[in-house]
Amino acid sequence: MKLQEINILDIENIKLGHATNKEAATGVTTVICERGAKVGACIFGGGPANRDFSMADPLTATQVIHAVVLGGGSAFGLDAGGGVQEYLEKKGIGLDVGVTRVPLVSEINLFDLTVGKYDVRPDHQMGYEAAANAYEEKTEFPVGNVGVGTGASHGKAYGIDRAMKSGFGTYAVQIGELKVGAIVAVNCFGDVFDIDDGHQISGLLNPEKNGLDNSEWALYQTVVKDTNLFVGNTSIGAVITNGDFTKDEMNKISRMAHGGYVRTIRPVNTTADGDSVFALSVGDVVANLDMVGTIASYVMGKAVNNAVLSAESEYGLIAAKDL
Repeated sequence: MKLQEINILDIENIKLGHATNKEAATGVTTVICERGAKVGACIFGGGPANRDFSMADPLTATQVIHAVVLGGGSAFGLDAGGGVQEYLEKKGIGLDVGVTRVPLVSEINLFDLTVGKYDVRPDHQMGYEAAANAYEEKTEFPVGNVGVGTGASHGKAYGIDRAMKSGFGTYAVQIGELKVGAIVAVNCFGDVFDIDDGHQISGLLNPEKNGLDNSEWALYQTVVKDTNLFVGNTSIGAVITNGDFTKDEMNKISRMAHGGYVRTIRPVNTTADGDSVFALSVGDVVANLDMVGTIASYVMGKAVNNAVLSAESEYGLIAAKDL
C-alpha cells in the first residue's frame, strides 16, 4: 500500500478553526476534539510560551483533552485558550464535574510581535471566535497568512530585516483505514528545506534581499562573538491520527513527529526557538506505533513546506513564491 494524500478535514472527530487579525498580523488556530483526544506533546526548543501543556504528561490523571490552540502574541496571547474553553463549555463539551463541564485546552504560542502591531495580541475573544469558526461548514481549511500563521516569519539570524514571510500549513495522508495529518505554523530562526529533495526553499535573505543566504553559516559566525540571538521564533504544530493509541504512545509519536522539523528546518531546536509538537489520537484504527510515528514525521515536514510555499508576501516581508 502507498500513502495517499487527503484533505486534513477528512480526518474524523476533529474540527478546525481560524481567527485572524490581518491589520495586527496575528491570529489563532484551534483543533477541537468533542469526544476528547488522547494527547502527547514535546518541546525541543528553548523558548516556549504555553498553557496547560502538562496535560500531555503521562503522569497527569487526565487522559484526554478537548482542544489544542496555536496562537500568536507570544506569552501575551495565552488568553486565547480561555476563549476556546468558554465556547466549548457553552456547547456542553468537556470533563463532567457535576455542576458543569470543564473543557481541557492546551495551548502554545509563537512570537509575531515584530511583524504587525506588537501591542495587539490574540485575546479571549479571538479564541472564542476561532472555536466558533471551527463549527462552520467548510471543504478546505485555509493555509498561508491566516490564523496562527498570519504574522509568521523565518530566517531571522539577523533579525526581522532579512527574514522572509511564512505562514500556516497542513498536510495529511491515508494508508488503508489509517489517517495521519499535520498542521503547523512556521516561525523559525532557521531556513526551510524541501523534505523530498533537500533543496533550500526559503529562509535568511542575502544582504541584497534578492536571493537566499544560509542561517547555519550565519550562526557559525557567532562562535567568536558575544551575540544575543534574536529570541523571537517558534514553530508550533500538531499531528492528528485516527489510530488508537495510549497517552504514553502519543507522547512517543509527538517526538517522532518532531523529526519533520529536523528534516526541513536548519538550524532547529535552538535556544532562540520554542519548537513544539502536539500529537492527538482521535480514532479507533489499530495501527503500528512506529509506522504512525514515521508517517507523522513525514506529514509534519510536508506541512512545514506547505506553510512556507502557501505564504503571501506581506508586512514588508517577501514570501518564497515571490523571491
